[in-house]
Amino acid sequence: MNLFKRERNLLNIADTSKTWDFIIIGGGATGLGATVDAASRGYSTLLLEQADFAKGTSSRATKLVHGGVRYLAQGYIGLVREALRERGLLLKNAPHLVKNESFIIPNYNWWGGLFYTIGLTVYDILAGKLSFGRAKHLSKKETLKRLPGLKENGLRGGVVYYDGQFDDSRLAVNLAQTAMEQGATLLNYFKVIGLLKNTDGHLSGVTASDIETGESYQLKALVIVNATGVFVDDILKMDAPDKKTLIRPSQGVHLVLDRSFLPAEDALMIPKTEDGRVLFAVPWHGKLLVGTTDTPIESPSLEPVALDAEVEFILRTAGKYLTKTPTRPDVLSVFAGLRPLAAPQNGSSKTKEISRSHKLIVSESGLLTMTGGKWTTYRKMGEDIVDKAIETGGLKSMPCKTAGLPIHGSRPNPDRNNHLFVYGTDIEKVLALYDENPDWKNPVHAKDNYTKGEVIWSVRNEMARTVEDILARRTRVLFLNARLAIEMAPEVARLMASELKKDTAWEREQVEAFYQTAKNYVLSSALK
Repeated sequence: MNLFKRERNLLNIADTSKTWDFIIIGGGATGLGATVDAASRGYSTLLLEQADFAKGTSSRATKLVHGGVRYLAQGYIGLVREALRERGLLLKNAPHLVKNESFIIPNYNWWGGLFYTIGLTVYDILAGKLSFGRAKHLSKKETLKRLPGLKENGLRGGVVYYDGQFDDSRLAVNLAQTAMEQGATLLNYFKVIGLLKNTDGHLSGVTASDIETGESYQLKALVIVNATGVFVDDILKMDAPDKKTLIRPSQGVHLVLDRSFLPAEDALMIPKTEDGRVLFAVPWHGKLLVGTTDTPIESPSLEPVALDAEVEFILRTAGKYLTKTPTRPDVLSVFAGLRPLAAPQNGSSKTKEISRSHKLIVSESGLLTMTGGKWTTYRKMGEDIVDKAIETGGLKSMPCKTAGLPIHGSRPNPDRNNHLFVYGTDIEKVLALYDENPDWKNPVHAKDNYTKGEVIWSVRNEMARTVEDILARRTRVLFLNARLAIEMAPEVARLMASELKKDTAWEREQVEAFYQTAKNYVLSSALK
């Protein structure tokens, strides 16, 4: 049976008497990183995700693999150095999804050029042998040449530096595949609803429910890992109901615009906006991604919704720097994501005072909980989790292998003009589907180049179970053009129903469910 089939993975948990070395709760960056690490060391590993892989925060990033220029300015040298090393390793291990991107900071005052050139030179030095390139000062003329669409009035020059860019949910899918190739079992739409304990109070397993069938399972493990991002407190309260809250979510919003607003290969970075935030305008999959905000919120959600104030802040700030001022009708898609920031202990609600570094906590019951962190350091977070599990869980010590482990699909120098490049070494297998059914070579929609065969591929090989899985995370249409995604939904549902042996009622339910989700990605009050 296909290694990447959900049905195959369900068979792996049929024997509920088995004791796994690891059960990892959460299928985002942290959980997937820990699963790849544990499985590659030889531990029996099971990952359970309540929705789809990267459904939450891990599909809603700014698409940057970076050390954090902002953190360098705040003096977090160790944090930046660690992230820069991980950035370099990720480029080596997943070159089909990660690339070196040039960023330009425009200078509108006399001291900016020198200040940022010196600071970003330090940033590059911290990267050592894994440097992406040296920062340098640009003249006003060269800055405008490289960033057509940037306002000229008051511009004195710019500074170019180099960081990474990637596709977050595609990386998550490839990490899931990598984990399965290493022997792990992964299940999406499988929710942990309780924790099992021995008479001494130590964790012995979990109770979980298959969302698709409603069937419950009691699964045993030596080590339980809580890698649920903004939802870690939910699992912690299963363990100890009176546990103090560890996470204070912060919402980040991004707008997607047509590339005509900044028709450049370089990205724009505004290091300090009117309220001290950093703003990026980054070319991504043929569009322009602009963000992000940093708004504390009270409680997490799988589908956070952008606030009008956040949208207006991004539009207003972008309009200060772009000659073509973006307005609400120009927004192709708007999406919100939640950062799992460690809650401040002094009651402060300012997100700049909330730690971005990751922190590993071991409860009295033995539950391992990872908080904080970011996509760039997912691998190191996974390594830290497994190392701590060896120390506290009585597992045989095995060395970490992920620093040099290629991620599924790894292919250097991809042709980024071909939208299939995100499949890496699987491209030929996707193309082979067109021979199985010539119609699958055709696009799902006349306005887009995603093919019907890609839908089939994602169902067969990437554990896609819903229309949203396809249009939001296997392809990125919902994030790039929400109205187009809505138009594509019925055909995607039809193709999936045929492959999954579902009826027309399932198709209708899927289209309606997708519509309810997708309408939050469209700014206007009514969908057309």
